[in-house]
Amino acid sequence: MKSDYSISSYSIKFFKVHGDDRGCLTAIEQNRDIPFDIKRMYYIFNTQSKIKRGCHAHKTLKQCLICVSGSCKVLVDDGVERQTIDLSQPNKGLFIEGLIWRELYDFSADAVVIVLASELYEDTSYINCYDEFRQCFKNE
Repeated sequence: MKSDYSISSYSIKFFKVHGDDRGCLTAIEQNRDIPFDIKRMYYIFNTQSKIKRGCHAHKTLKQCLICVSGSCKVLVDDGVERQTIDLSQPNKGLFIEGLIWRELYDFSADAVVIVLASELYEDTSYINCYDEFRQCFKNE
């Protein structure tokens, strides 16, 4: 997978846009555009601009976040470096794999964020406390 931007276990990819006088279309296929089998898809919408979503890490889950309408920002933290990524293009995906803390915030009024995930929902795969997330790196 060629990334336009990559740090640690997260990267940005721009998906191909097909368009003509009828409008635009972006197709996203598992194991072709998304480097994993998609087992779950959900979307976030009607989120107030001052609200943060996410605020957790996953132990092994792979995700691709795409803001298909509006915009938001995503803070990603790999335990060493923190980076803020702007999601404001419907053909721009943020891939996150492994132990990465993520926080979505600064949602525009029309923001719709689709998340493609490699696993079904499992509450035990989440690390919801930042201090617990930081503890994961103490023995490295």
